[in-house]
Formats: sequence, structure tokens, C-alpha cells
Amino acid sequence: MHLTPSHILLAGATGLTGELLLDRLLNEPTITRVLAPSRKPLAAHPRLENPVGDPVVFLPQLSGRVDVAFCCLGTTIKQAGSEAAFRAVDHDMVVAFAKRAREMGARHLVVVSAIGAAPKSSVFYNRVKGEMEQSLRAQNWPQLTIARPSLLLGDRIEPRLAEQIAGPLSKLIPGKYHGIEACQLARALWRLALEEQDGVRVIESDELRKLGK
Repeated sequence: MHLTPSHILLAGATGLTGELLLDRLLNEPTITRVLAPSRKPLAAHPRLENPVGDPVVFLPQLSGRVDVAFCCLGTTIKQAGSEAAFRAVDHDMVVAFAKRAREMGARHLVVVSAIGAAPKSSVFYNRVKGEMEQSLRAQNWPQLTIARPSLLLGDRIEPRLAEQIAGPLSKLIPGKYHGIEACQLARALWRLALEEQDGVRVIESDELRKLGK
């Protein structure tokens, strides 16, 4: 079954995937409003509402109808500065955003996680992503879609050295570990938002690439 959501809540609109997804949403004729809070101002658009500032301040103030919420929040330990700061974004902020989206009436949450996410992983990054997924499951969403992309490929405003080195190599790896273009991921997220399937659905990177073609 397919839905036609018209009121969207988006977190992470200044990131690689979020920026591409925002552009797609604003070009969808069925979308009435995109509410996209961010720390930095976004380019103005008639259907975009962009509260700017500290999430701790603006999250409780968000209001209005929400059909589907997208969460594209994510950082790296290097960018965050420490493991604790990384967890504050990739777990705590994601969970807080999802909670507020649910309070606003959203039935479907589409969240970007990562390949290998597992709460008991020995890899800190994967463990935090897995704990984030676990926390979202505990919120009992009517519909929760978890996207687990492999290495994201695309031009970032602030390039990540690891991605620059591993990107070309990831294109040679078969299956779900093959790198995925951020534009493919953005297309896949939108298509997943149009599907109504109660419960939790986990989409691995190889399936995301197919959906994003």
C-alpha cells in the first residue's frame, strides 16, 4: 500500500544525504510543508519552514501536522571531538528528534543508520548506531523504517578523509558493502516513505541502491 504524505519533518537537512532529500521533497508537488530545523539557515523556499538554533531549544517548540519524519542526523568521532560528543548526536539527538516527531503525530519514521549497526558490536560506531536503533524500536512507532547504507559517496562541503580514501575501493566490493551514492539513498528514502507497512523494516545497502535507481 502506498501513502502520499504532504507534511514532512526532516532532521539533518544540512548534511550530504539530508540536503539531497530536502531538495527532492521541495520538488515533490504533493508536499505541502517541510519542517526542517537546523543549526544553520537553509535556503528559503515557499514550502520550507526552517527553525534555526540549538535543538535543545527548538525541538520542544516544533508544532504543526507531521505525516512522515525523516532523520538524516549523523557525524563522525573526529568531527564531534570525542566518543561522548559523537553519541550525543548519533544516539541522543536522533532519539529526541524521533520522540518529538511522534508527539507531533507522525506515524512513520524513516531513519538513516549504518551498515553493521548492532548494540553489542565491538566497534564503537556500529554499537552506537545499534543502540540508537534499539531506542527507536522502544518508542513503538506504528511504522519504523531503518536504512543501513554502506559507505556514502558524494561531494561533502567538508570532505571526510576516510571516505575519500575508501570511496573508490568500496565501488569494487559486491553486495551490501558496495558504496552507495548519497543521491541514490535520498531517492530510496523518499520511496520508502511512500510505502505503508506496519512495524519495523530494516533496509540494507544493496536494497537501498536498487530502490534509489
